This record gives sequence, structure tokens and C-alpha cells, in this order.
Amino acid sequence: MHRRALFQTSATLGLGALAGCASAGAAQPAVKTPFGVPATHVPIMGSDMVFPVRRIYCIGRNYRAHAIEMGSNPDREPPFFFQKPTDAIQNVAPGQVADHPYPTLTKNYHYEVELVAALHKGGRNIPMASALDHVYAYALGLDMTRRDLQRAMGDEKKPWEIGKSFDKSAPIGPLHLASQTGAFASGGIWLKVNGAFKQSADLGQMIWSVAEQIAKLSEAFELMPGDIIYSGTPENVGPVVRGDVIECHIDRLPNLSVKIV
Repeated sequence: MHRRALFQTSATLGLGALAGCASAGAAQPAVKTPFGVPATHVPIMGSDMVFPVRRIYCIGRNYRAHAIEMGSNPDREPPFFFQKPTDAIQNVAPGQVADHPYPTLTKNYHYEVELVAALHKGGRNIPMASALDHVYAYALGLDMTRRDLQRAMGDEKKPWEIGKSFDKSAPIGPLHLASQTGAFASGGIWLKVNGAFKQSADLGQMIWSVAEQIAKLSEAFELMPGDIIYSGTPENVGPVVRGDVIECHIDRLPNLSVKIV
């Protein structure tokens, strides 16, 4: 697939363009729609191109201490994943404090800082040994959560998308090419609220590495270019209210900051 066909400079991509990403090399017929739908994209640092987001996968309870604080036994739990809609993305530029809206229906809104991996190759049953070859770039992200709604749905044995999969629930910084950063097997990850440390850990403490996540996901789904993976959060998740400023950090990536409004 030609690189420009995947990472287009346009802020909106037509349905035909997205179909072209899914079927490399195949001629695509003209597609007529009754209205235009903006496609989600993430800026690529140091480039005039943007990354079109196809799917957002998230792994749950991927740090041992966080799994324990969520009431799980990490020693016996296999990896599990959930998804967010693509319009959950909120792009946040480095060096800026972006306004992030406090969502409706919740009184317990939580932060979760995470490493994000963006894929430029897909497949099924991807071997772990070659999984990182599928990573195009990395970014710093937040998995924002309406915790009270998530817990209420879980208690009732119902899906908890309402707690995770809402508008702008996935703030993200620009993508940094894996060819420049290298893999993120270790390194500091932290989050502050109003200047006070809340989360602090090392990426090496992930139960399932990024390579393992890709391999496991590809057993259940055919991964594709444009997929991104939020790789889990450390312990000490907690609430924020309007006026709070969240600052996030991962070694070798620029910090990400949002203000709850």
C-alpha cells in the first residue's frame, strides 16, 4: 500500500478512501452517500500527514497493582479488551492545555494514562516475535472513564460501553514514528492532577506487553492499518472535577495536558 494512500493530509477522508485502506491494491468504485461523515485522524509529529483511525482497542487491567485496585486477581486473569468509537479521539497538541469537557451522566469521572500504539500493518494470528513490526507509531493517551456508570453496569452484568465509550473519552497526543522512538518496553509513565502526582509506574510493569497485546488481539480480530491500541494504565486511578488540570508523561514522548471544563 502506498504510504500516502494510508496517511492522507486531508482532515476528512471519504468512505471510498477508507475502503481503499481495507483492501490494498483493489480498485474502488465511486461511493455516493447522502451526507459526509468526517473521519477521525491523529496528527503525525514532524509530518504533514495524518493517521486515519479505524478502530480503538483498549486492554483492561494490564498493570498488576491497578488490577488489584479494580478488584481483580491479575495472576489468573487472561488479557481482555474493549473498544471505543473513533470519535472518542480528542487530539491534544504538545505544549498546550486542551479543554476537555466533563461528560454528562457521571459524578465520578476518572483519569487513566496510557501508552498508545498505532498500527500500519494488520493480519490474523500475528506471531509475538514479529508483532512490533506492525507498529507504525506511539503516542501518549488518556482513557477517560465514567467510573460510576462502568461499575453500575458491571454490577448488573451489562456491557459498560456507557462508562468507557463516549465522546472525547480518548484524548491523545501526536503520533511519534516507531522508527524514531524505538519500542517502549520500559520507561517512566506518570500522571499529575493540579501538579500533584497521582499515577507513577514503569511501562515494564505491564502484565501484557504491546507485542503480546497485538498477538492476542489478532487471535480474535483481523487487525488492520489504522487500528490503535491503548495499552492499559497503572494504579491509583481517581476522580477529577471541573477546573482540574491533568498532566501526563511517558519517557521519550512530549507531555499531554488537559483541563476539565
